[in-house]
Amino acid sequence: MQVNEVVAYIQARKERFVADLKEWLTIPSISGDPAHAADVRRSADWLADHLRGHGFPTVEIWETPGHPAVYAEWPAEDPDAPAVVVYGHHDVQPVEPLDEWDTDPFDPVERGEQLIGRGASDDKGQIFFHTLGLRAGIAASGRQAPPVTIKLLVEGEEESGSVHFADLLWAHRERLSCDAVVISDTTMWAADVPSMCTGMRGLTEAEVTLRGPSRDLHSGSFGGAVPNPLHAMAELLAALHDADNRVAVPGFYDDVVPLTDEERTLFARLPFDEDEWLRGAGDSRATHGEKGYTTLERIWARPTAEINGMWGGHTGPGGKTIVPSEAHAKVSFRLVAGQDPRKIQMAFEAWVNEHVPPGIEADVDVPGSGVRPCFSPIDSAGVSAARRAMERAFGTDVLFTREGGSGPEADLADVLEAPLIFVAVGLNGDRIHAPNEKVEIPLLLKGAEAVAYLWEELATALR
Repeated sequence: MQVNEVVAYIQARKERFVADLKEWLTIPSISGDPAHAADVRRSADWLADHLRGHGFPTVEIWETPGHPAVYAEWPAEDPDAPAVVVYGHHDVQPVEPLDEWDTDPFDPVERGEQLIGRGASDDKGQIFFHTLGLRAGIAASGRQAPPVTIKLLVEGEEESGSVHFADLLWAHRERLSCDAVVISDTTMWAADVPSMCTGMRGLTEAEVTLRGPSRDLHSGSFGGAVPNPLHAMAELLAALHDADNRVAVPGFYDDVVPLTDEERTLFARLPFDEDEWLRGAGDSRATHGEKGYTTLERIWARPTAEINGMWGGHTGPGGKTIVPSEAHAKVSFRLVAGQDPRKIQMAFEAWVNEHVPPGIEADVDVPGSGVRPCFSPIDSAGVSAARRAMERAFGTDVLFTREGGSGPEADLADVLEAPLIFVAVGLNGDRIHAPNEKVEIPLLLKGAEAVAYLWEELATALR
């Protein structure tokens, strides 16, 4: 496969590609709003029709108790070739506040080399470049089918928590059997600094309630003589981190997969401006976190505990001199490779119960099972193959990042028992989830070029 043939194919179809994407973006597939349920289905139907018209021999709508997913398959000519699942989503975020949009969010507009509209980057644009790249690779190779079997899975509920996604994977596990999963729902470092994500943090949350007396008490009559739940909560939360800002819950770090020296070196090569980052972090005045790690390492590859809110007693106007009966706090934990949300939940609950004083009763409420982290070693066969494909497309070194957010990627890895490979061309500046979401059209075309080479690389690497 020659680079110039792939590029020529993509450039010749650029206008049609952008026009088709704009048509898809007009559909307001907001999965979190019941009023748009019909639009999410319309989005799935549109994508299914498009895939049928562009070569996929098998295209199906997969139903869930919520919104539908789209499945499409293009078998390789060689029945023994590896199989790859490509994951993305066709639902989008709500668009409020509308008055902050410069254009109608569902009337996509080209402005120079940018395409502006909800879903342009997250994730319709990024899943859409696969359709062009796949056809470019087939055409440039002279084959009638890709060198690996492609199984495209585009869900309709990612922006509302992927609540039915794990069940969908289990229901279709045999159909989705594969050797790797390619995910195009992340970002690169910058347009001129191409990079690959190698992991996403997990998440678990808890609400802590401390109870003392059965009712609020007069502080003059009882203060200093009975335990105060708010004092106990303040002491508890202050003890959550040690002097080095490490989480003090026993066993919290036991399963953490440590950063390798090579990863730390590659992170350090990224042109990171800490002052600029602080300005973007709500004009924060200083960095803070676990001792011995850089800012990027902390937000990408180290676990955290954050106090999200605390309340109790009198918080209204004027004074009210009481010993309150209860105190409350919400805490969340971002987890990294190796950590299990349920294990962290149990460890935190045990730690709370061990740290409350006599006379205080603790209750730890955990909403759900949490989100597991995911991770792909940079020296794995799939990641190495994808890096070669991206470097071929971008003509420069490709570095590595991780992401601090959480998604359904761990379900894909666990249920399908396949390694994850992140290939994406979105940017942090794409205003994802915000007004005036955009995508860089030249980067979508580079994404198409990269995946045109990717299937050839994976056909060899995964055998």
